[in-house]
Amino acid sequence: MAAAGPSSAEQAGGGRPLPPLARAARTRGTRSIGGAGITPYLFLLPYLALFTMFIALPAVYGFWVSLHNWDFQLPNKPWVGFQNYVDLFTPGSLTSRDFWQAMEATGKFTLFSVPLLVVLPLGVALILNQKFPGRNFFRAVYFAPYVLGVAVIGVLWTLLLDPNIGVVNYYVEKVGAQENIAWTNSLPWAWIALVAVTIWWTLGYNAVIYLAGLQDIPRELYEAAKVDGASRWGRFRNVTLPGLRPVLIFIVTITILASANMFGQSWLITQGAPGNETRTAIMLIAQEGLQSFRMGSAAAMSFVLATFLLMISLVNLFVFRERKS
Repeated sequence: MAAAGPSSAEQAGGGRPLPPLARAARTRGTRSIGGAGITPYLFLLPYLALFTMFIALPAVYGFWVSLHNWDFQLPNKPWVGFQNYVDLFTPGSLTSRDFWQAMEATGKFTLFSVPLLVVLPLGVALILNQKFPGRNFFRAVYFAPYVLGVAVIGVLWTLLLDPNIGVVNYYVEKVGAQENIAWTNSLPWAWIALVAVTIWWTLGYNAVIYLAGLQDIPRELYEAAKVDGASRWGRFRNVTLPGLRPVLIFIVTITILASANMFGQSWLITQGAPGNETRTAIMLIAQEGLQSFRMGSAAAMSFVLATFLLMISLVNLFVFRERKS
């Protein structure tokens, strides 16, 4: 009988037989490359359990609720199918006018706040990325408001913006205003107040994320740009912005989502005034479900809003995607 030829492992070693321990290590390495086993899934299992429990199952249950005339005060929850969704897109229905007015208010707030919350924190981060005395102190000062909860922010600015006793109007009069400004119940001042408060509250968070992205850009790129004669604007446009592309995508996306889900500021500061001009979609959904007890209609509104936000996020990712030259 012919002797068995050398194995592939022995051939890789020049035809010399491998020691048993080396052969076992080679075999284990091959197996780990070919199939990782269940170890990665075990690490992902806790997150999968939390995602299923707190996101997937509530979403499925919410969709089921949206297919019913769901009233907590009624013993039965009649099945209505997609009627709650049809009503939202039917002019003259009980919910259509209020919903699209709230969606318009949400769009206005998003349009007014997102550009400022993308540009201003970038400028602050560029300044705080420089070396100067007290830099860490100013970093903490800009981030400090974000630590406060929305309830604290709402109560604080309700008092500051009060037309009669508010500190803001006191100083406005000092600079020459003839009458008190109704910051919380007149247009356009209500929108200016909501946007300004939101910027003051969340600017530091975006600035910290930008700052982390700036510190991750290699300094050698800036030095090479200087050697090539690039101006300060040229270095910003050709080095800083490309280096911040992943961070910029993240900030634009989360800022759009956060602005479109604005609730606490309008609920606490303006109460949707004047009229319902500053009542956002989330505020209407809360009133529809928790005050009027029409949970089916509120759930349908939630899914329509979520669909719009999903489409906007996809467009955002498409616009900011990395293009190959």
